Amino acid sequence: MQKLRALWMRLCGLLLHPRGHQDDFEAELESHLAMHTEDGIRAGLSAQEARQQALIKLGGVEQTRQAYRERATMPWLENLVRDVRYAPRTLVRQRAVSAVAVISIGLGIGANATIFSMVSRFVLRPAPVGDPSTLLSLQIIADRESCCNNFSWPLYQDLREDARSFANVAAYYDLVPASIGGYGEPERVWGQATTNNFFDTLELPMVLGRGFSSNDELQPVIVLGQNLWKRRFNGDSAIVGKTILLSGRSFTVVGIAPAAFHSVDQILHTEFWVPLGIAAQLVPNLPSKAPRDYHWLDVVARMRPGVTRLQVQAEMDTLAARFAQSFPATDKGERFAMEQAGALPMRDRSSVLIFLGALLLVALLLLAIAAANVANLLFAQAASRQRDMAVRLALGATRGRLRRQMLIESTLMAICGGIMGVLLSLGSTRGLSALRLPAPVPLDLHVGLDWRVLLFCFLLSVLSGVLLGIGPAWAAARPLVPNALKGEEALARPGRKLSLRNLLMVAQTAMSVVLLSATVLFLRSLQEAAGINIGFNPRGMLIFSVDPRVHGYTATKTVAFLDQLRERLRALPGVAAAVCTDVAPLSGGNRSDGFSAADQSGKQLPSAELYMVTPGYFEALGIRRLAGRDFGSETAGGPKIAVVNEAFAERLFGETDAVGRHINGPTGNYEIVGVVGNMKSRTLGEQTRPILYRSLAQSVEGDPSLMGYTLIMKTAGDPAALSETVRRQVYALDPAMAIYNEETMEEHVRTAYVLPNLAATLFGIFGGMGVILAATGLYGVVSYSVSRRTREIGIRIALGARPGTVEGLFVRQGIALTLIALALGWPAAWMLTKIAASLLYGVQPHDAVTFLCVPLFLVAIALVACWIPARRAALVDPMRALRTE
Repeated sequence: MQKLRALWMRLCGLLLHPRGHQDDFEAELESHLAMHTEDGIRAGLSAQEARQQALIKLGGVEQTRQAYRERATMPWLENLVRDVRYAPRTLVRQRAVSAVAVISIGLGIGANATIFSMVSRFVLRPAPVGDPSTLLSLQIIADRESCCNNFSWPLYQDLREDARSFANVAAYYDLVPASIGGYGEPERVWGQATTNNFFDTLELPMVLGRGFSSNDELQPVIVLGQNLWKRRFNGDSAIVGKTILLSGRSFTVVGIAPAAFHSVDQILHTEFWVPLGIAAQLVPNLPSKAPRDYHWLDVVARMRPGVTRLQVQAEMDTLAARFAQSFPATDKGERFAMEQAGALPMRDRSSVLIFLGALLLVALLLLAIAAANVANLLFAQAASRQRDMAVRLALGATRGRLRRQMLIESTLMAICGGIMGVLLSLGSTRGLSALRLPAPVPLDLHVGLDWRVLLFCFLLSVLSGVLLGIGPAWAAARPLVPNALKGEEALARPGRKLSLRNLLMVAQTAMSVVLLSATVLFLRSLQEAAGINIGFNPRGMLIFSVDPRVHGYTATKTVAFLDQLRERLRALPGVAAAVCTDVAPLSGGNRSDGFSAADQSGKQLPSAELYMVTPGYFEALGIRRLAGRDFGSETAGGPKIAVVNEAFAERLFGETDAVGRHINGPTGNYEIVGVVGNMKSRTLGEQTRPILYRSLAQSVEGDPSLMGYTLIMKTAGDPAALSETVRRQVYALDPAMAIYNEETMEEHVRTAYVLPNLAATLFGIFGGMGVILAATGLYGVVSYSVSRRTREIGIRIALGARPGTVEGLFVRQGIALTLIALALGWPAAWMLTKIAASLLYGVQPHDAVTFLCVPLFLVAIALVACWIPARRAALVDPMRALRTE
């Protein structure tokens, strides 16, 4: 403790009063000199002899001052400060090398910052609630095949009453569509229906007002999200207690939730919350207090203080066994699983982690390539500084001090590269945030730089700087002093076939083989995706959605509204067709059911996509009709008919001639009246799915669409130009009707290409940078070899060597290193590209074209990179070369 106190006092003295302590010491030193000088004079010495004897007795003025400085200050800290202050001057003197190194490291760290920002956003960021570490999301895992992981209302009630590990348990229904007024046109918004203890369980403070209370279960009250409050109500600070219209119904605002909170599931973007007891007013088909076999609720629970997750899991296992015994028909074979609230959903976690892991691996690979490039530069720099290091050693500097100086320089260089990388990632994350997935529900995909990303970049910069500086610092600080003073370089001794710089270049090129192979695979995947037959023609179509149901329309009124709207749209100039469906194709998800043949065969089809459509749908989208007819003037009470696609007919009946056949399904029994061509339903990369098209007029009453209804208009002109006219037609029928998801069909289809586009763009950028860095590294190695062998080249030319022979000498050196790198990188690429198999479209991970073209391309790049310095070597003037020292 005393040592720490003394160290602290010395540090304070050094930092706060450096000059005052020095002045006191100088005065005391002069006092002692004067006293000893007077003693000498009294002993009979002259004044000059007496002072000289006094100096000898004190041990020398400068030595005494140095001893005082070492006792009163911290020399190691002063030396470190001097080295840190000296490092920028060194980097500025060698500005060309420093600039190349900073740019190389900046590109590598920028790529890693961009990818890690996605990891931080979707994997590491906790839910924006109070004490997120103790808030758990609960799910059901069933031994038998189950539709979902959600809870039923009775199961939630039993868990809430019986669990002792939780301080509170809340439930919510994750997506409630609505139309909201306020300033401007009506807007489609999505919210959630929650139990009255939801916000208390989350420990979420309100910006204004409060959350739900125990008396609000059946009351028309609402909590608005802060962004919705500002956007639709101009941030009215007196809104709490006021009434607003939500889907034509009055709700009293009781609170404003913080802007950071959109949902416990951080991917969803919901903007209002209503009590679960009145959710049926907004979602008519939502069952109130549904039976035990109807799973529809998400559940979160807050652990009690002092309770561990192991204890929670043990209690949950006990409760699962008890419920299975009490309710064997519904709960047998089910168990509870838990995870921190806000984590990736179990169903999506593996695919998201694989995708992000592959991207992060590629970004680290790019940084490694850049690091190898910088290490080569630093080794060359260390070689050129050996004479300087030898002089310093001869003057008394320690090797440790020299190594520390070079490590500080490399670390400072890497930190500057890290700052550049962070600045680059600001633009790239902004571009990622602008991406939109083809999903019918609102998603929050915003990506930005947070403290985790900044910390990651700082640590990566420091680690890169230290690792890059160790080798050059060690080599530069151990020169053979006599040889170095004569200008001989220890790092490039003649006769050495494979130097450390060559090894770095081989590693760099080998990593580039892996990166470029992945790049070409994803570029070919994008090319294949662009050629995928989606089964319909998206040109010349405008699509938009409305949802009469949330405005209180009955099924009959909904059908009438959509029919009237289609008639109005068809009457517009230039409109060739106006049809309606429940969801546009390639929207990422759709309703599906199992079907069976009604004849004696009893064949079954486990799953088929369901679409509601109006007459003219297939002709408007350009879907081929193979047999039978289109829909006509069906009525809700008439016999149900269906049109199926080719895949449906082949898988259920073994042939495409299915017209006249009858099928049974959960939504009713249908007669097939037509067969049409296949189309992509959910995503581009899916296997062809069986599709059953139902008459919209016959389906709205028994199976209304939660997502609303999509109108599709076909025109020979610019479809986007119809936007304002369409809005006038909708508002003429119902001024309160919200219009949403308005875009051209071509824009909608482009969003389906977002993942192949994203992968190809990122890998293309990373791969291109990797090739450039590898080519630069190879050029640098050969160029450095030329510069070190200038005298040898001059002698060869003076003795009669031809320029072509000299060129071949260096080209062979570079190509030999390239071939070694290919021999190492090609098998590694062959093994690692298997990871990308699930992300490719129409291309196998071991694509022959890719693995043949990449080596040839790299050899061609290597030839160019080697030929340029080799050509310079062949043009060396022998007389000037022989005079080179």
